[in-house]
Amino acid sequence: MPEEDLVDIKFRLYDGSDIGPFRYSATSTVDMLKQRIVSDWPKGKTVVPKAVNEVKLISSGKILENDKTVGQCKVPFGEVAGGIIIMHVVVQPSLAKTKTGILVFIFL
Repeated sequence: MPEEDLVDIKFRLYDGSDIGPFRYSATSTVDMLKQRIVSDWPKGKTVVPKAVNEVKLISSGKILENDKTVGQCKVPFGEVAGGIIIMHVVVQPSLAKTKTGILVFIFL
C-alpha cells in the first residue's frame, strides 16, 4: 500500500489522555476506528464505552459518520503538523440506560 494512502490518527479522550497514534488506510471506515477505540480503551477510566454506538468521533468540529472512510473525512483536515490527526472521542451512553438510571434515582 502506498505510504500516501496511510493516515496517522490519535484519539483524544475526555480527560486529555490519548489512545494511539495508529496508522490507518484511507479506506478504513469511521466505524472501524470506533471499534479500535472500544477495544483499546484504557483501564481505570471513570467513563467507559460499552459498545461502538456509544462513541462519537469529532474532527474539525464535525461529528464523523460511521459509514464514511478516513479518506473521505481527511479532506477538511488539511495539512497537519507532524502528520498526525487528532480526533476527539465523546462517550454518550445509551439513552434507554440513562433514563432507567434517572428513574431509579428519583424513586429511591
